[in-house]
Amino acid sequence: MSADEKRIREFAYQIWESEGRPHGQDARHWEMARKLAEAEALAPDKTAARSASKPKLPKVDGPADTKPAAKPKTASAAKPAAKATAKPAAKPKPAPAAASGETAKPAAVKKPRKPAAS
Repeated sequence: MSADEKRIREFAYQIWESEGRPHGQDARHWEMARKLAEAEALAPDKTAARSASKPKLPKVDGPADTKPAAKPKTASAAKPAAKATAKPAAKPKPAPAAASGETAKPAAVKKPRKPAAS
């Protein structure tokens, strides 16, 4: 079995699974898978497309950078890292009914049924 046939088989299986494994649809799934595999083979390689989409610009001679060079930090000048303390997230409280413009409704109460007359 060639690599193309194997890929078509994988696509057809994925289509069959995604449709809930219907019976009698194998020819349609196989045709869909063949078209997907063909489109995949004709599509340009994504890694090559990324590198081609952003060409490197040449450096231009211009005014020198106005930023002063960064001074290297010494061990005495370095600040110790602050300890991270994780606080538990507060649970949101439900908004009162009056704040949302609605009036509070009492909970539904079941009325007792009257016994049937015999």
